[in-house]
Order: sequence, then structure tokens, then C-alpha cells
Amino acid sequence: MSIAQTILTGWVAAAVGLALLWLWQRRNRDAGIADVGWAASVGLLALWYAAAGDGLPARRLLVAVLTGTWAARLALYILTDRVLNGPEDGRYQELRASWGERFQTRMFFFFQGQALVAVLFSLPPLVAMTAPRPGLGLLDLAGALVWLAAIAGESLADRQLARFRADPVNRGRTCREGLWRYSRHPNYFFEWLHWWAYALIAWGAPLFWIAVAAPFVMLIFVLFITGIPPTEARAVASRGDDYRRYQQTTSAFFPWFPKPEPEDRGAAKGSP
Repeated sequence: MSIAQTILTGWVAAAVGLALLWLWQRRNRDAGIADVGWAASVGLLALWYAAAGDGLPARRLLVAVLTGTWAARLALYILTDRVLNGPEDGRYQELRASWGERFQTRMFFFFQGQALVAVLFSLPPLVAMTAPRPGLGLLDLAGALVWLAAIAGESLADRQLARFRADPVNRGRTCREGLWRYSRHPNYFFEWLHWWAYALIAWGAPLFWIAVAAPFVMLIFVLFITGIPPTEARAVASRGDDYRRYQQTTSAFFPWFPKPEPEDRGAAKGSP
């Protein structure tokens, strides 16, 4: 089977899977399942590529394990934290309200778009599997170490945020604990870092540029489109000045030491 046929077969399978999840959300009124489907699809596509594609068997297995484990962790986290144990994600609530009666029709095409995006983001693992190096070496080890650091960091950030939210005392407050002290979105940062693992493993592959382009595309989406902007808009709406102070002191994406809290201007002038 050619690479094109392998990708096309995977796309068809992803499209069918997302169509079934669209039916699920239609019944359960939670479109957040699309995020679960996207993550799971990337992992399943990587497993399909490892089974049907070309390249060193050991490298195909390594990349399949890395991608499959990442996808399973992310899909399970979204499913348990946002879909099964909480209200529908605010992004989809806003779309449900603005689209009205056209919501389900448009959402079907949105789900199919997620299938296409899953195929696009499955290409870096596919390219990594085709790296022509004769055996596993330092680049494969470096990629695995980057992957391990990214997964560990993202898992830690998720646990720290979940622990903070579980305490009723913190209702309406912004998490500044652990990794969240150094980045307003450490989960996004480590998610982005994870994609560099495939770029390292793919070094020397004929389509190496695809694996390198993926982190840059992801960065654009996170910083300017679907990641930070809508997330922070909802955070400001729900937490107000507390989150605005957090924005003033804490790096938006790349972890860095926080700035001092801004002084209260009224207090500085001696007002009571």
C-alpha cells in the first residue's frame, strides 16, 4: 500500500469515527466529545501507519508508542475532566447559542473538519517513521526524551489545576500554583513541546519539513486563534480583576519567572 493510500484509508476511518461522535453529541448535547475524537484519531492513525507504512520497524514501533500514549492520555483527560464530569465546554456553548437552529448542521462539518485536522497532525509521526537512518540512535533518543519531558510537564500541570479547582475555597480564583506560577498556560506549552519530538526523530526524512512545520502551526493556533485568546476571554469574564492581575505578572505561554504584583495606585497615594 502506498503512503497516499495509507493516509487516505486513515482519513476515511477518522471521518467515520467523528461522524459517530457527532451523533453522540447530538444525543448528549456535549460537543466537547469532538476534542476527544481528535486526539484519539491522531493516536489511532499513528498505529495504522506503523502497521501499514514503511520504515525501520523499530522506529515505527517507537513513534507509534509515543504518539499512541500521548493521544490516549489527552483523550482520556478531556473525556473525564470536561465531557463526563462537567458542563459543555464554553467554546461550544457559545457556538450553540450563536448558531441556533443551524448548530447541528454546522457542527457535523466541524466534526469532519476535526477528522481532517487529525490526519494533518498525524503526518509528523508518519514522517518520523520514514526517517532513513539504519537504526535507532541519538536523534531517536533525543526525541523520546523531549516527549517524556512534555508528557510529564503537561500531566503535572493538569494535576495541579485539578487539585486547585477541587478546593471550594478557590472558587472564582486563578490558579498560581506549581507550573501555573510561571506560565498562564503550561498545559499548552508542554503540548506544543511534544510536537518537537517527532521533528527530532524525523531528521533526514524526505519530508522532514512537515515534522518541523507542525510545531510552528500549532504555536500560531495556540497563541492567536483557538487556544489562548478564547480561553483568556472566558477567564477574564469569570474571574475579572484577579485574572487581569495574573495576566500582568505571568508569562502567557513560555514558562518564565513572574513579575511582582502591581502596586495598588490608591494605596500608593495614601488613600484609605
